[in-house]
Amino acid sequence: MAKIIESETGEKIDITNVGIFYNKDDIKAYNSAIETANVMNLKDINAKVLTTEEFRTDITFAVVLGGDGTILKSARFFAPYDVPIFGINLGRLGFLSQSKAAQIRESVDYILQGQFRLENRMLLAAINQQMLALNDIVVKGDGFSRTSRMYVHINDHTVCDYLADGIIISTPTGSTAYNLSAGGPVLFPTLDAIVIVPICPHTMSARPIVVPSTEVINITSSQNKPLMKISADGQNTFDLEQNQAVDVVKSKYSAKLLLLNLQKNSFYSVLKEKLHWGLSWQG
Repeated sequence: MAKIIESETGEKIDITNVGIFYNKDDIKAYNSAIETANVMNLKDINAKVLTTEEFRTDITFAVVLGGDGTILKSARFFAPYDVPIFGINLGRLGFLSQSKAAQIRESVDYILQGQFRLENRMLLAAINQQMLALNDIVVKGDGFSRTSRMYVHINDHTVCDYLADGIIISTPTGSTAYNLSAGGPVLFPTLDAIVIVPICPHTMSARPIVVPSTEVINITSSQNKPLMKISADGQNTFDLEQNQAVDVVKSKYSAKLLLLNLQKNSFYSVLKEKLHWGLSWQG
């Protein structure tokens, strides 16, 4: 029989079969995963400790311990199954997480008390839906030390040709990641939009552009410098065939993140805390 928890706003999660996932190479994450499982088991919740190499389709709610990279990997797997994810940060920034290792017990209590909301986050897709990304899809040229000429078309309209090290196609969730480092704008994470940012362009006129999520973004390169690699969230990397064009679109799937209803966990509070956003320098 399913165990359903309803939030204060009427959203529901199924905690019948909870998976607690951690990076197998991180002993700190393993210890925190065991602690999380013990807390849940004491509350009569069936929670299994598994590594991120052991994702399963029978999981109804995923708790992920680690940095943003671990959460990104989990989100890509569970999005097609509509499984909510709750992140506990053991890394440095932890933009996608809602809690810290020292807050495991109180976080479980918040969830069981219904003090949460579910937020659907847009994913990008490429290579005929084989590649999914919660943060970004990056296309790079034919060498780490050389720039490439890349052409961007949107819905068959020529938009720009870039002489650059590569191009970042970012979701709003990923706007605070590689996109931001490359000079792109920060977007509120639930906006329905896509950001296109050139990496180290060789012209001052090449600027980031924000487009609706319904657009089809096509990237090609010049004949003498074919595209070489495409990556999703900086993790999944594909080698491209010579002169292969790349289409990047909004995925039919979305990642479902469980967020705690705490003031300190609002998007603006996270910006201020983790990026010191809007704080003047005081020497």
